[in-house]
Amino acid sequence: MKVSRRRFLSITAAAAGLPLFGSATDAAAPRPRIWSGAALGADARLQILHPDPAVADRLIAQSLREVERLEAILSLYRPDSALCRLNRDGALPAPPLDLVRILSEARRYTGLTGGAFDVTVQPLWDLYARHFADPNARPEGPSEAEIARAASRVGEAGLDISPSRIGFARPGMSVTLNGIGQGYVTDRIVEMLRTNGIEHALVDMGEIRALGDRSTGDPWRVGLEDPRTPGAIAARIALTDRAVSTSGGYGTSFDANRRFDHIIEPASGRTSRRVLAVSVEAATATEADALSTAFAVLPRPAAVAITRARGLTTHFVDPDGTRIVERAGATSRTRRR
Repeated sequence: MKVSRRRFLSITAAAAGLPLFGSATDAAAPRPRIWSGAALGADARLQILHPDPAVADRLIAQSLREVERLEAILSLYRPDSALCRLNRDGALPAPPLDLVRILSEARRYTGLTGGAFDVTVQPLWDLYARHFADPNARPEGPSEAEIARAASRVGEAGLDISPSRIGFARPGMSVTLNGIGQGYVTDRIVEMLRTNGIEHALVDMGEIRALGDRSTGDPWRVGLEDPRTPGAIAARIALTDRAVSTSGGYGTSFDANRRFDHIIEPASGRTSRRVLAVSVEAATATEADALSTAFAVLPRPAAVAITRARGLTTHFVDPDGTRIVERAGATSRTRRR
């Protein structure tokens, strides 16, 4: 069941939950305070370990207020958000600091990935969405001419970013933060919790970041979904002071035949079929989010080079189901079963 906004904002932090910190026999270990709901259109979950449950509950409530504040700036689905006003008007004077900050972060990843990550890809997303919303849509997708027209409005170089104004160089440009926004919000919650003295937490605001370990010296365990069987776990990874994000076209398709998905190559304007899914472990959720998005469209050698240069761990699931894990100096491969 999709959680409504009213339900999301009214859910209280419950003390009940699995013994994710410590073990069942560790009577001295405090139990986590757990909240579950939705953020930026995705399932969300927050777990905080603190010896005083009242403090943990207060910080959960503070975290939810921060998520609400950031959604009012970054959401693509709230017509009153700063992002929607930018897309509608083509310029935004005196923009919120968080919008300047996230777009500046996005620009860094555009440069790092040679344009594979580009927040101005929204006109192409809109093209595919409009095309397949027509009940008589051509199953082959938009025409070459339509793709070319939409692609002419894509390009991060046409985005002007400054503390005093954000604007577009060409009419019809627009921005999506779907490839970086959830990671950014996750990181802001981690920063807030750390500032308030929290040393052990698992924050999932659409992307996952571990703050410390589970207080027992054991890492957090996070499941990676099987793109061939959504909802099933294909692998589990350990996280301590690290983040992970997964991108894959299997999650959202424009057409009933699932030939066209939301992973779009900015350069060609076409949806990508390089991988079924890619998960990136990184120091921050923002980095993991942006690079998992980029690696879904980058040629494999370029993605591996970035993985090794930045000390990441990247999990690729190829179209034949083969799982490949790349990290600095090592590659492992698991054949499809």
